[in-house]
Amino acid sequence: MSSQGGTRAIVAALLANLGIAVTKFVAYLLTSSSSMLAESIHSVADTGNQALLLLGGRRARRAATPRHPFGYGRERYVYAFLVSIVLFSLGGLFALYEAWHKWSDPHGITSWQWVPVTVLLVAIVLESFSFRTAIVESNLVRGRESWTRFIRRSKAPELPVVLLEDFGALVGLVFALFGVGMTLATGDGRWDAAGTAMIGVLLVAIAVVLAIETKSLLLGEGAEPTEVAAIEQAVTAGPEVERIIHMKTLYLGPEELLVAAKVAVSRCETAEEVARNIDAVEARIRAAVPVARVIYLEPDVYHANAGPAEASGRRES
Repeated sequence: MSSQGGTRAIVAALLANLGIAVTKFVAYLLTSSSSMLAESIHSVADTGNQALLLLGGRRARRAATPRHPFGYGRERYVYAFLVSIVLFSLGGLFALYEAWHKWSDPHGITSWQWVPVTVLLVAIVLESFSFRTAIVESNLVRGRESWTRFIRRSKAPELPVVLLEDFGALVGLVFALFGVGMTLATGDGRWDAAGTAMIGVLLVAIAVVLAIETKSLLLGEGAEPTEVAAIEQAVTAGPEVERIIHMKTLYLGPEELLVAAKVAVSRCETAEEVARNIDAVEARIRAAVPVARVIYLEPDVYHANAGPAEASGRRES
């Protein structure tokens, strides 16, 4: 993913949500609408989440240290996981609590009745611009993947997070508009509570999806099948390596892939020849998969007739 593209999407979402949060909260103070309060807290949570993503991106750029020799690239995943927690608690659970509270004590909107509808319509326009920015930036790296696959397979968390947040914000605004509109039409505050509950369920669902996907990245994901195939082809494309005995990959961060492999070389080669050939193979791997920045190749002699126990031991050695 282009980190600049992700940053543009985050900044656009942050500015939109900051302005919307203030406007929604003023509307809540004037109308006491639970939907407006839930949406206010939702926008505050989204603003904080975008700040967390920016902080995570900045901290991930720190240089490697002896304590963290592979760098801090995966710190972006940590902050993305924090986003899911904030969205779940401050956004979803608060909205569900406010819905229960409003249902227990329903009251209509008796003053400033035009304010919530106006604010929500303006917020929908602003969120649409933010969502459009996220879509445009995502399309630059998504290729032909479906949106579902892009969100599930992306190794950079920022764009999928912003996409889901903006999508949730737009749908949540529609729910709030429904609750407020029905309350104004009927005078029954329970419609407002229903809209608030729908917002809460939506945010909890999005938070769970984000948590599941980010957890997978935190645990450590390997290269995609297309990347594995490109690496294997690069390793065996020249005469230096007879075959790959076994290989493992791991994303150290969104833009840094570790490749570790045991490769079979000719038993007649000298140490100098092996070293030179390994360098050539590494160069081909980096040319085929540029994110493969950390490569460890262990030369070995392949024994085709090795027994099961010996073969297993060699694979794990």
